[in-house]
Amino acid sequence: MPKKKQAAEFRFYELPGDEPVLALTGSKWIQVYGENIDKLHFHNLMEIGYCHYGSGDLAFEEARYRFGADMISCIPANCLHVTKSDTDVMAFWEYLFISPEEILQRQGRMPQEIQALREVVNRRAFFFRAEENPAIAMLIRAIFQEMKQKGAYYRSCVEGLAYALLFEIARANGRESAAAAGKTNTMQLEQAIAYVEQNYRNNFRIADLADECHMSETHFRRVFQEKMNMTPIEYVNFVRIKKACELIDRTDISMEEVAEQVGFVTPSTFNRNFRRIIGTSPYQWKKRPDNHAGKLLDYRISALKGW
Repeated sequence: MPKKKQAAEFRFYELPGDEPVLALTGSKWIQVYGENIDKLHFHNLMEIGYCHYGSGDLAFEEARYRFGADMISCIPANCLHVTKSDTDVMAFWEYLFISPEEILQRQGRMPQEIQALREVVNRRAFFFRAEENPAIAMLIRAIFQEMKQKGAYYRSCVEGLAYALLFEIARANGRESAAAAGKTNTMQLEQAIAYVEQNYRNNFRIADLADECHMSETHFRRVFQEKMNMTPIEYVNFVRIKKACELIDRTDISMEEVAEQVGFVTPSTFNRNFRRIIGTSPYQWKKRPDNHAGKLLDYRISALKGW
């Protein structure tokens, strides 16, 4: 019998306000990882993890590695993975989520430079002991320290440290072959996801996304559905509604203007999709005070239906 395909979970994270990175730290992350989880997941941001203690397995796509104290994972956006502790073993991981493009833009890099570095940084996921790459380990620890202490000018310090970290990651990836043969369908989808992020305001076709991934439209639709557990158009609408929430929270423009700015042709289509994805109307979202001051800052949405 053919092996049953396993659904993947898509986890969406927002960078908090003006913070250059999202740092998940502290005792909350002391846990038995992967308990009752039998699926891989992937993120919209680059994930960098530091294991303080514990033991278990870390799987990237088809590869599996043992983890332990002082081990570091660097996982590009849209790369399938899962962390599983050994049975009943508590582990302590802390995580950084980074948008390489945003860090590079903050530092004034040109679009061509951003694209070139982005390709190298996202070339592969890797996993290593801190002693094997002291420079990366030092930068990660420094970022965690700054994000915990939040001293004077900490945002600028973190931005500079993250900028240096990206180049160290690029340097490490540069030692590997850049052959495209090793690129999986999941990594190919990254091009479509980036295209949606940049063009959500515009009217484009699913065929345009398929072209970005160098796939036929039929094959692209099938792969996207398998990996994201939603159709391409459902994902486009998801991104547009996320952007709409940000606009509603930041501005006082009309809902008709919001709909237009995020790419919906008619207000009725905007309202219908907003209610389907968020669970309330745009007007109710704006009226509720708890939606402001960053409700989306630590917003995680699973694309796995029924999750």
